[in-house]
Amino acid sequence: MVLGERTLIMGILNVTPDSFSDGGRFQTPHEAVEAGLRMADEGADIIDIGGESTRPGSEPVPDEEELKRVLPVIEKLAKLVSVPISVDTTKAAVARKAIDAGAEIINDISALRFDKEMGAVAAKAGAGLILMHMRGVPKTMQEGSIVYQDLLAEIKDFLRERIFYALSLGVEMERIMIDPGIGFGKTAEDNMRILKNLQQLQELERPILTGVSRKSFIGKVLDVPPQERLEGTIASVVVSIMNGSSVVRVHDVGVIKKVVTMTDAILRV
Repeated sequence: MVLGERTLIMGILNVTPDSFSDGGRFQTPHEAVEAGLRMADEGADIIDIGGESTRPGSEPVPDEEELKRVLPVIEKLAKLVSVPISVDTTKAAVARKAIDAGAEIINDISALRFDKEMGAVAAKAGAGLILMHMRGVPKTMQEGSIVYQDLLAEIKDFLRERIFYALSLGVEMERIMIDPGIGFGKTAEDNMRILKNLQQLQELERPILTGVSRKSFIGKVLDVPPQERLEGTIASVVVSIMNGSSVVRVHDVGVIKKVVTMTDAILRV
């Protein structure tokens, strides 16, 4: 994949019953595959398939259940689309089997912290690897007070250390992407501050992915539920791109494709 020439779109395909925005939407693998095909047709550059919700307060699921949810979709979709598939997981066993089924990217919200075998899986497969910043675990990450002494500096330090750790395990630098973790252990104000100052993460010299789609900080500002956060998502995507994001992770691929194309055109003038 060529990053930097234009903004790439990662389409979110959750095959979970409890994701914050679209949990339970796809009752069968066939429905999920059809949704993935629509995303590809609408302009997705990557399709990100997840079988475990990471919303605040969510419980982890066993490897077997996660595999039962994602493998049939990955196996079928990988044969039907030309764009790469990423697997959104923190489990090495799930990542390994997903790659065998056709996935090419591992999207690990724990940045290789939850499963010590994940880095080796990524290195051996030559897979793309997305490292995300998060404090704590999804179940408890939004509980209690969230205080950062220097938000952007702490995110940079965390991601820098995680990059070096991945490299030590044999992951190649050009296969690593970073994600500041919008909505993961952060207040609404923190999330907006990250987007406003996203260019600071360019110091790490890795492509930046931002996942702002329908997030709770948008709901807090606009006072609307997840399904009514498209306009807030659009504004956040535009700010992300203007401040250095190479990839945006979204639910509404068709609409965001037009937004991305227009934003890129302005920035290229």
